[in-house]
Amino acid sequence: MTAKQLKIKVKGTLRDLLAFKNLAKKRMQRFRKAPATRYSSLHVNDLAARLHPASQNLVIKEVRDETKSSRTFTLAADREAGTGEIAYFQAGQYLSIRETVEGCAITRPYSIASSPADALNGFYEITIRKTDKGFFTGHVWEHWKVGRKVVASAPMGQMFYSPLRDSRRIVAVAGGSGITPFRAMAREICAGGIDASLRLIYGCSDEGDIMFIDEFREMAKAHPDRFSFVLVMSCDEVTLEGCEKGFITGDIIARHSDPGSDSYFLCGPDLMYDFVTRELVSLGVPLRRLRREAYGEIKNPSRFTGYPSGAEGKTYSIVVHGRGKTETITARGDESVLVALERARYAPPSACRSGECQFCRTLLLKGDVWVGPESDGRREADRRNGYIHPCASFPVSDLELELPTAGTREG
Repeated sequence: MTAKQLKIKVKGTLRDLLAFKNLAKKRMQRFRKAPATRYSSLHVNDLAARLHPASQNLVIKEVRDETKSSRTFTLAADREAGTGEIAYFQAGQYLSIRETVEGCAITRPYSIASSPADALNGFYEITIRKTDKGFFTGHVWEHWKVGRKVVASAPMGQMFYSPLRDSRRIVAVAGGSGITPFRAMAREICAGGIDASLRLIYGCSDEGDIMFIDEFREMAKAHPDRFSFVLVMSCDEVTLEGCEKGFITGDIIARHSDPGSDSYFLCGPDLMYDFVTRELVSLGVPLRRLRREAYGEIKNPSRFTGYPSGAEGKTYSIVVHGRGKTETITARGDESVLVALERARYAPPSACRSGECQFCRTLLLKGDVWVGPESDGRREADRRNGYIHPCASFPVSDLELELPTAGTREG
């Protein structure tokens, strides 16, 4: 270290110490200059309310077919319903949509497919894939038209880039409709909003269902230093050129990334999560460099080790205490407690449907539940005191529950 560098270092340290010493004095000076009347509202509280509203009233401004089975919906603030502006978000987060379907109040989380810059311009985009016999997506296809009013949560979720936590080289592994949060990330990175690069490895089983392929190719061509795109097709016949064939394996991941330093983000079906996580671990990727979207609601609990044999086909009773009433409802062993409550027209608060957000936290008074190993987001104190997350809990005996105060009975 040169004498000049040493002088700068010492001088900077002394300046910091003096600033700390004078902190109390400067604070008192500010207190004396402050007005005698109380502020009608605090700026920090106003900002928090804008960033994290309890709910957002939105209206559908545009609907377009993305593929043969998916649609993109453009949502803007519904000022007539009291939402003046939509909340800002971080690329990778989701909205929890609340709808009443066939008399049942339900929620569904959908990743925001547009970029944070688009939110500043007044709109979100969510892309929904219609599923066979889908209870909610069938309702969306029939009723979600331009002008339809939609209620959503504030942006939520933890799968976003953090420079303090993640490598500047992000590898996103997506399956099916799990591509949507990475479209938001790709847009934000290409626009310079995130100082990182993104390599997207996207697995799809049908050439007619590849979302955003033209946009991804254009971004990769315009910003080769920031974004690249690898398509992996698992269908029998593949006509597209330049794509990998089969499923997303460790070999494919290793060919297109550096397991020794890259950060990996996953979003897709739960079976893909389980398989790709094992593949990454086998490549030596530590879990601290792995981020995942909320695991999602478990559809088939019997495939998990530890799920009680025979529980899947049984029907159980649930005694529900809530809003000053007590009622007994039924639940199947292969459906979450939350689904049973919603079918009985209860509306406990919920958002992620993955055991992560804790909105549906409920006291289990009697009985036993099975909780998915990837979906147990409870705090240790809650486990010990008998609380469950109904969205991630499956009955394996008759139950008795005390719903959270916000839980309501529809009709």
